[in-house]
Amino acid sequence: MKHLLCKLLLLVVIFPTVSFGQSNVEPQIKRVEQGLLPAVLIKGDPALALAERMKYYKVPGLSIAVIKDFRVEWARAYGVKDVETNEPVATDTLFQAGSISKSVNAMVAMKKVEQGRISLDENINNKLTSWKLPENEFTARKKVTLRNLLSHTAGTTVHGFPGYAVTEKVPTLQQVLDGAAPANTIAVRVDFEPGTQYRYSGGGITIAQLAIMDIQKKPYPEIARETVLAPLNMSNSTYSQPLPDDWRKKAATGYRLNGREVEGKIHVYPEMAAAGLWTTPTDLGKFAI
Repeated sequence: MKHLLCKLLLLVVIFPTVSFGQSNVEPQIKRVEQGLLPAVLIKGDPALALAERMKYYKVPGLSIAVIKDFRVEWARAYGVKDVETNEPVATDTLFQAGSISKSVNAMVAMKKVEQGRISLDENINNKLTSWKLPENEFTARKKVTLRNLLSHTAGTTVHGFPGYAVTEKVPTLQQVLDGAAPANTIAVRVDFEPGTQYRYSGGGITIAQLAIMDIQKKPYPEIARETVLAPLNMSNSTYSQPLPDDWRKKAATGYRLNGREVEGKIHVYPEMAAAGLWTTPTDLGKFAI
């Protein structure tokens, strides 16, 4: 989440490759809590404890879900979701998932392909009605497609999005894509021929979001809920931005790298498909399974 201005409470999903050979999960939990390994393991040095790493990185709280044999075997929460209120993190505490949002969005998009609403290889401008991706010399021979956008090969600009404080005016998606006020990022444009190279582009994912919205004629959070979140029983997940009050009660507060609280406690992302998912490790476990 390098593009974020804030350090959010840590979100972790662990996929163990070791079979513990016993039904009791307590030894597994202890292994995670007390057996984190540093980036470079030196013989004779002990593994690092979870609580120690939380203190070192100024992470007030986190949640963990472990998948084993295609099911969420256990989930635990640690620390507090807000330093000021000292309210503890629970396994259903919501975290901003950052760029993990793109993975869930990819399933939303592919379901629309499966339903015949859009083709992976047609010109994306064929589906965009509320805004068009400007053509230029780079799109003269090859047009941008959904396949390009989802695989970061569209040649689109804007790596990522910093989000907006809850006190700031939030731009429309069209303003974001044109870099028009009050957007805080530049215009999303094509600056190399689509399909010729890879470059990470949250801007491209945002174009895909708008195309899906134009096809369905619905808000993106509603489309994502109907298409992926509800069918997978991801009951603690939403793309709603800003987060509605009834969901806000379960959300973790964001903190910067220095441990300082984010203004207004959370950030707002109109670029929902690229960075706007609120979720839990348990729900992401369901998605992964």
